Amino acid sequence: MASEDPTSIIDFAKGDGLVTAIAQDDTSGEILMVAYMNEESLRRTLETGEVVYWSRSRKKYWHKGEESGNVQKLKGIYVDCDGDALLLRVDQVGGAACHTGRQNCFFRRIDEGKIEDVGTQVFDPDEVYKK
Repeated sequence: MASEDPTSIIDFAKGDGLVTAIAQDDTSGEILMVAYMNEESLRRTLETGEVVYWSRSRKKYWHKGEESGNVQKLKGIYVDCDGDALLLRVDQVGGAACHTGRQNCFFRRIDEGKIEDVGTQVFDPDEVYKK
């Protein structure tokens, strides 16, 4: 069931033009982050081979790693059964997917009612982003 336009099976309308995009490390299988894509960010990702998201807070396209250098090289895209979520298999350059400098965005574990930071710090965000 091949289609000329890969975006044709994705339901952008359901989420007001956006779909959830889950980034997963292609080698380890580790879930790195969750973000959003619109049709244009998906097209840019397919054209460049590097992941481009839509930033809901900044209302602009966000080429992952544009500031930090920690880009995501696209290895594969999978669409869920409803067509409203994407799984992006990526090669995470630089080892950090999270803007906090951690390896992934899921670094806080809730265990027995307590929050524990279990993340691996890869870089200092104050040094990298200098904001």
